[in-house]
Amino acid sequence: MSQGVVKVYDPETGFGVIVSDADRSEILLRPGSLKGSIFRTLRQGQRIVFEITEEESKAYASSVRIGSDGA
Repeated sequence: MSQGVVKVYDPETGFGVIVSDADRSEILLRPGSLKGSIFRTLRQGQRIVFEITEEESKAYASSVRIGSDGA
């Protein structure tokens, strides 16, 4: 699991960007990233925990949860 902060999120489209705590890289959010979560939206500056999946040499967030994992 990775941790980071929401840089931007558009609830209309479901797209956004997370800044990773590990290396300050930007991880993309895409529609469906919150699927399975009780949350429907994210706000700028919100801390989240997520998995990183790579497709076509781009990093995407998946399994997004609100908060931190205490690591």
